[in-house]
Amino acid sequence: MSRGPEVLAPAGSMDALRAAVECGADAVYLGAGHFNARRNARNFSEEELAEAIEYCHVRGVKVHLTLNTLVSDEELPLAIDLIESACALGVDALIVQDLGIAALVRAAAPDMELHASTQMAVMTPEGFRALADLGFTRAVLPRELSFEEIRSIREATADTGLELEMFIHGALCMCVSGQCYLSAAMGGRSGNRGLCAQPCRLRFAAEGGRRSDHALSLRDLSAVEAIPELYEAGVLSFKIEGRMKRPEYVAAAVTACRNAVDGIRDEALLRDLDAVFSRSGHTDGYLKGQLGHDMFGTRRKDDVTAAAPILKRLEQLYTKETRATPVSLDFTARLGEPLQLTAAWNDPENGSPLSVSVDSGEVLAEAAQNAATTEEKIEKQLRKTGGTGFAAKEIHVSTDPGLFLPVSTLNDLRRTALGHLTEAIRMRAVLPFDRARAEQVLADTETGPVRKTEPSEIIRLRSARQLPGTPFLLAHRERTWILPLDTPLSTFKDLKAGQISFGVEIPRGLYEHTDRVRSQLATVSQYGAAFAFAATLDSLELAKHTGLPVIGSFTMNVFNHVARFEYERLGVSRMTLSQEMTWRQIDVLQRSGTSPQGDGLLLYGRAPLMLTRNCPDGLRPEDCANNAAPELTDRKGVRFPVVKNGDAFELLNSRPLYLADSRDVPPGLFRLYWFTTETAEDVPEILQAYEDGTPATTEFTRGLYQKGVL
Repeated sequence: MSRGPEVLAPAGSMDALRAAVECGADAVYLGAGHFNARRNARNFSEEELAEAIEYCHVRGVKVHLTLNTLVSDEELPLAIDLIESACALGVDALIVQDLGIAALVRAAAPDMELHASTQMAVMTPEGFRALADLGFTRAVLPRELSFEEIRSIREATADTGLELEMFIHGALCMCVSGQCYLSAAMGGRSGNRGLCAQPCRLRFAAEGGRRSDHALSLRDLSAVEAIPELYEAGVLSFKIEGRMKRPEYVAAAVTACRNAVDGIRDEALLRDLDAVFSRSGHTDGYLKGQLGHDMFGTRRKDDVTAAAPILKRLEQLYTKETRATPVSLDFTARLGEPLQLTAAWNDPENGSPLSVSVDSGEVLAEAAQNAATTEEKIEKQLRKTGGTGFAAKEIHVSTDPGLFLPVSTLNDLRRTALGHLTEAIRMRAVLPFDRARAEQVLADTETGPVRKTEPSEIIRLRSARQLPGTPFLLAHRERTWILPLDTPLSTFKDLKAGQISFGVEIPRGLYEHTDRVRSQLATVSQYGAAFAFAATLDSLELAKHTGLPVIGSFTMNVFNHVARFEYERLGVSRMTLSQEMTWRQIDVLQRSGTSPQGDGLLLYGRAPLMLTRNCPDGLRPEDCANNAAPELTDRKGVRFPVVKNGDAFELLNSRPLYLADSRDVPPGLFRLYWFTTETAEDVPEILQAYEDGTPATTEFTRGLYQKGVL
């Protein structure tokens, strides 16, 4: 059946969930356990989750469970437990980031809807088609897209059945979701693990602090009034951010979205929504393609004080229970027989009926000694459905004349019938779960011996200008080089002539230029490129279509062996493991034997901490337009370079990762050297230092391999 726009609300607590439902949400999303991207939210225990699902389903509201973080090998059994609980409780969809988790859901719970989290960092039509092929029924669009880009994705995926969801109101991260490592690098709290500390909201300023001293803090998003246009463009579900926000905020945002869907404009409510929470106001700059200074803002004292007076007013939106599901009640009473009541409900999703019948057991209908019970009195008692989530839309009463029917019996019948109907609705939502198939996936992807391969060195350069001289290259032909895709073809020709192995890096920030990238890949493969270095599912898809072998970047966020197996199945021959893993986690993954040609690790370089579509506030236009490396300075005076990457920008670590003298690096892994701001003269010196095991002589970091992330 055809579906209208869906209003999808956050529920960080039961109070927020009730506010969302009462104000007209079609669905809610919430977290349970540790595997969700808002672990600091209240979240739900299993008992609370069961209560929340019952509350929603009785009122015709769907429940989406967030399982949208990276999961380690040790945690996979717990994740399977959570998936099983979700099926048993009747969760309507799972929102997933980790491809390993997606594979487990497909195997053990094929009837469960899989929604691709925005944490998967998919941003191109090719990437969204890949999600559909992977069994996802819905995908959340990145917040950075314009109207035109959304339309292009819809057109490219129209034949797949993939639904599109997008954030329409709430916090707006500077970084592309799933590509932020800033919080992990600065304090060990990983955004990919649901514990982002939001360091981007702190002071970061360009040289001199021009224009802004919060160069990485965007205003909150608000595009509520664009819902009709976005629905026409192909977006089905409109998502409100805010699982850590108050119920009043949820109520205001849901009501505003409901109004937009229903064609109602309430100026006072829109003003209240602006006031209840913002960072220097709101923005829809990405949708309109109007990037720049006006999109930036912080949470000011004025923003906080503006919210206080309206909270009580917004509370009135949801304190009275008005949301109820219509049911039909059919009551029959015959002299000397038990009273009977049938409650019937039509599933709003597919129109299929559901009914239950109960009787009064040993309590029989008797002849009245005085006044008989009237049909009006019977109907009055049956209509008392408050607190159940049901409303008696139609009541049919059929009785013999002159009967006395106790009010207590009528009330018991009503409560029992609606209780049974609630249970029937709950049972209808329960999905089958095959634990044996989940465990078989774990076993199938763990088989095989530890594969020890000769370590190799892969040297990634941000620019061809960093290439050492020809004598050095010829003397070290065992090394493999990664060059940007837009490197001059003459450079590729020279490398090929010297029999020097090289691959090309597909930009992480792709967005609208995939046709150009596809053409460039076809060209460089003819000039001797041995592989493509892919950062995301988008670039993997582009590389596969040109026939080039693929080496995966650490930004693919492989955190467990099932995800590694999935990427291998998709065509990644060698994978750089997540920079947020520990040595022990890496060892566990390697022992699974899922990598036939050997995985690798980032062992040197200023790792990218953020991928941003917006140029950081305060930088000059020429800084954003060219290949320079301007810097941002944080509140402690630490400097972070900023570089261009495709249609986006990267904030680099202030210090390079340095492990030349480390004894912890596992054997059998290729070494990835990540050169960014270094010169052509620096590159040979650093490579020699790693060959010699020389301790660092400048400031450096050991990364997260020892202590890991929370």
